Amino acid sequence: MNKYIKIVIAAVLILLGLYMMIFTRNLGWGIVIFLLAALPILLFFKNEYILLAFWQLRKQNMEKAAQWLTSITNYQAQLHKSQYGYFHYLLGLTQAQEHPAKVEPLMRKALEYGLNMKHDRAMATLNLAAAAISKGRKQEGQKLLEEAKRLDSAGMMTDQIKMMKDQLKMPSMQKHMHNPNMRQRGKFF
Repeated sequence: MNKYIKIVIAAVLILLGLYMMIFTRNLGWGIVIFLLAALPILLFFKNEYILLAFWQLRKQNMEKAAQWLTSITNYQAQLHKSQYGYFHYLLGLTQAQEHPAKVEPLMRKALEYGLNMKHDRAMATLNLAAAAISKGRKQEGQKLLEEAKRLDSAGMMTDQIKMMKDQLKMPSMQKHMHNPNMRQRGKFF
């Protein structure tokens, strides 16, 4: 549903509540309708599909979360600007298992649009660091890991950050690969 339709519904409910309170003298029903008008206003700023996707992520159900996110066909028409970052963030989290290559641009967009919570920014930065390390960009990965560590004030991701730093310390397998079964030149000559 378009975000502006929700505002129109809220305005109609407020006008109906005023009509009930002033002209029909039904004060109780007018207050109930005013309270109902708060729901579309809330859903204007916090989209229902994003709330349902967060709920499914909390239950570790990635498939359902992805289904709710695919219900958002045009995020710019359906979401408030403050929700753009979370839309891309949630898409990145749901696609991290099956399509790891698609995660990096989604997390970059999420950070570009902005995430309100520090731990969400830390998780997005950690995903970017993982993508940089997997592509061989160790310096960028190190910088992103330091930023993720700085953003993770609650210490929720210390294990993941430590594990990724250990991966950075390991030598690249392509440069330092040794085959013990290779014959040595000096032995047979």
